[in-house]
Amino acid sequence: MPKRILQGVVVSDKQNKTVVVKVERRFTHPLFQKTVRRTKNYHAHDENGAFKVGDTVTIEETAPISKLKRWRVVETAASQ
Repeated sequence: MPKRILQGVVVSDKQNKTVVVKVERRFTHPLFQKTVRRTKNYHAHDENGAFKVGDTVTIEETAPISKLKRWRVVETAASQ
């Protein structure tokens, strides 16, 4: 099964080797047919501590690294 890849914004970099990434998804509401925005925070592994708050990054699904971390930062979205 392929690894999921998501794009989001770093909202916290206070932890050691970890960043919190906010990912927003949009979908059409099944009844009201309006576009709805939902956000979710993911803890992602950042080995070098290179990413700061406000950076747009791409994260990739991995095997569990710790209690909350199942994702790792691949690159900044601007470098794509």
